[in-house]
Amino acid sequence: MLHTPYYLIDKSKLLRNMEKIAYVREHSGAKALLALKCFATWSVFDFMADYMDGTTSSSLFEVKLGREKFGKETHAYSVAYGDDEIAEVIDNADKIIFNSISQLNRFADQASGIVRGLRLNPMVSSSSFDLADPARPFSRLGEWDVTRVEAVMDKISGFMIHNNCENSDFDLFDQMLADIETKFGSLLSRVEWVSLGGGIHFTGENYPLDKFCARLKEFSEKFGVQVYLEPGEASITQSTTLEVSVLDTLYNGKNLAIVDSSIEAHMLDLLIYRENAKVTPNTGDHEVMICGKSCLAGDVFGEFRFENEIKVGDRISIQDAAGYTMVKKNWFNGVGMPSIAIRELDGTERLVREFGFEDYVSSLS
Repeated sequence: MLHTPYYLIDKSKLLRNMEKIAYVREHSGAKALLALKCFATWSVFDFMADYMDGTTSSSLFEVKLGREKFGKETHAYSVAYGDDEIAEVIDNADKIIFNSISQLNRFADQASGIVRGLRLNPMVSSSSFDLADPARPFSRLGEWDVTRVEAVMDKISGFMIHNNCENSDFDLFDQMLADIETKFGSLLSRVEWVSLGGGIHFTGENYPLDKFCARLKEFSEKFGVQVYLEPGEASITQSTTLEVSVLDTLYNGKNLAIVDSSIEAHMLDLLIYRENAKVTPNTGDHEVMICGKSCLAGDVFGEFRFENEIKVGDRISIQDAAGYTMVKKNWFNGVGMPSIAIRELDGTERLVREFGFEDYVSSLS
């Protein structure tokens, strides 16, 4: 058995998502780009590349990673490009998407050799978290004024519109897409491609894939555009666990178990959004609060039910641990960073990366 903690990517579970993405590509005509901001573990890029069209990024480093490790189409986006990085971004991208008209005007000539696009903000979204809402009041994410955008249409050939967030409701997606058609229809009919971003949970259980495909195809044909999707979570949902071991147990009004991992360091989104981790089956008579080993008082994975009493040395699998984890892991408290392992389709497991003291030292100065 591998030494915990480690992230375990299960290719058989990843394959389920890939097959649904392939189905959507085939039946809707849309292309699918992996959103590297969510998942950038390149050891499985060769596997995913058989089912997807490329990558989309949020920074220079992500652009370069997509180009070097994934290949195929490489879309570059950033909230703002710096003068010191724009040339390298352009060298590594097939498409560059600007967040604002001012950035577009500033770098349009420099980027004249590749496809250029602009981000639009429809000012409505599906996000229930203000922190993650791209359409929040005073949002800096994209342009919304049709008149201002019309003035730069000669500099772009497409748009990126990202206003879905963990949206598993097809009817809500349909409603928001109709809103986009109403607000930006005069612009959409003048471009060649439109990315609808990520946050659409179309690989989830019971999502109406055929309705989704039909709606995407309808949108594409109505405006004469190539549609792109940018699945992040949808690509890797339910594919990965964080394997941890119990180091100590104690009782302080509740039964507690301390494990060799940390949400602060290894599943930061849980802390940011104040959400619990997932443990299955989460049934039984023994209720235990699973706690991380950092000194942060709120370093808690959540409270779960187990069939048997939890003891030192027990292994626990934290579910759905791919998205926004490995890309956010950090060295808080110097807590040992989880290794990364892959379970192949034949069930064998292999270690692909370990992190040790030298990695900790080299991340500092």
